Amino acid sequence: MFPEPISLNSPRPWLVAALLVLLALVPVYSHLVAQPFYVTQFGRILIYAIAACSLNLLIGFTGLVSFGHALYLGIGAYAVGILSFHGISNGWLQLLVALAAGALVAFATGLVVLRTSGMAFIMITLAFTQMFYYLGVSLKNYGGDDGIRLDARSQLAPFDLASNTVLYYLCLVLLLALLYFSWRMVHARLGFTLRGIHANERRLKALGFPTLRYKLAIYVLAGCCTAVAGVLLANHNEYTSPAYSAWTVSGELIVMVVLGGMGTVIGPLVGALALLLVEEMLSSLTQHWMAPLGLAIVAVVMFAKRGLYGSFHAWATRREREARNND
Repeated sequence: MFPEPISLNSPRPWLVAALLVLLALVPVYSHLVAQPFYVTQFGRILIYAIAACSLNLLIGFTGLVSFGHALYLGIGAYAVGILSFHGISNGWLQLLVALAAGALVAFATGLVVLRTSGMAFIMITLAFTQMFYYLGVSLKNYGGDDGIRLDARSQLAPFDLASNTVLYYLCLVLLLALLYFSWRMVHARLGFTLRGIHANERRLKALGFPTLRYKLAIYVLAGCCTAVAGVLLANHNEYTSPAYSAWTVSGELIVMVVLGGMGTVIGPLVGALALLLVEEMLSSLTQHWMAPLGLAIVAVVMFAKRGLYGSFHAWATRREREARNND
């Protein structure tokens, strides 16, 4: 979905602004109603939204359907868990290790997977994340399948991550930074090139574009962003587990991207909100919540083929074009 000029007469910027303001007010509302659970619940949503937005850089803008994106979520979480286990609680050092490990793994695996396409690409990314999952299970010194319980959250001065509210706003700021970067990227040369790769990579190669370099750059960038989400997730749960890198988590991230709207900047955030809130609501009503959740996802895919925000984006874009043509 290609970017369009944004007009203040369009409902798009107002909807996005309203959504972000509501997210910023969650801790305030939580305090007023004396329900700290809301900060915890929406903090988890923001973390998964960061991971989904980074995956959208691959799926939505470049056409790379990665089924192993949870690998980098696990890398970020284990960077915190392992260093904390050895008494290193400096959050900046943990973040640096997570970024370095995420970039190194993404670069090494990217050199392999990006030379393939289609089903081969999907299966190889899945294979790499399963390798990391079983590596985590085999690390008996670090809890194996049970994972690692953190003694305390990371010391990320000047931020006091022991406070759920501070951690929430840190997640929100990082999400906003990623959304802004994504918006700038799709309007820049890199974004146009990535969408060109998505549309017709063979033609770009014929024009002399080093498409592998572009794909590798965005692949590494997406991996690093998800590693940051892993750092936040470990601190949010105060726990690290191989389950963070399971293939099912990769599947959930793909569902968030598709549900919200592939190729739109805000879509993955909307998808994360919709999926996790509906999941929470249904799980409180019945033990068999997966069945109605699956039916709801099928309904969205059938009646809003571009996703929740993607369909709204397409409708608003048509209105803007019609208004410009009438002028």
